Amino acid sequence: MNIDNLKSQMRKGMLEFCVLLLLKRGDAYASEMIARLKDAHLIVMEGTLYPLLTRLKNDGLLSYRWEESMQGPPRKYYSITTLGLDFLGQLQSSWDDISRSVNLLLSDQTTISNTSNITEE
Repeated sequence: MNIDNLKSQMRKGMLEFCVLLLLKRGDAYASEMIARLKDAHLIVMEGTLYPLLTRLKNDGLLSYRWEESMQGPPRKYYSITTLGLDFLGQLQSSWDDISRSVNLLLSDQTTISNTSNITEE
């Protein structure tokens, strides 16, 4: 098994969650999101981010507005919607459950009576 492929799949699975977390802090345009994700050691290409942003917008989780830029063409700023905040809360809850389960396994303190169940939706 190729570890790089697995890491890539894990990153892609978390990207939606990470983008919504970024936008919860404030509006951002795509290049800014890529830079912030890179600062968090998540390397994301424009070809991956733009389709995700479009899908999130089409699902009603994001909205956008155009703003003039002093450094070039207008920028499309994305913001999280109320529906997006609700969905982010659900993702956060799922992340907490998964994280708790993985941390239990990593700490090797699991027993049959105290393991968490991860349910697939």
